[in-house]
Amino acid sequence: MNYKLFWTDEAIHNLEEILDYLIHNWTRKEVDQFKQKLTKQLDLILNNPKMFPLSTYHPRLRKAVLSKRITIFYEIRENVVYLAYIFVSYRDIENLGE
Repeated sequence: MNYKLFWTDEAIHNLEEILDYLIHNWTRKEVDQFKQKLTKQLDLILNNPKMFPLSTYHPRLRKAVLSKRITIFYEIRENVVYLAYIFVSYRDIENLGE
């Protein structure tokens, strides 16, 4: 089955905040590497959305850990993957890419 990706307003807002921080605090190369890592993770989700576990926090959502600091939460409905939000642990934001 081919899945389509739908970005919720919350997920878009989360990504904008992350990129804004990264652009002001990281090098261009590091920002590009982050974008590539995110793209690969989203491709994994679309190719096999059930490969990531259900969230214990919100059981209708699945969670895909991108790094120690970033987790992608999404929901599968029919052939659409809805990105609910991108959670960032702000306690140590300098290490987002780890």
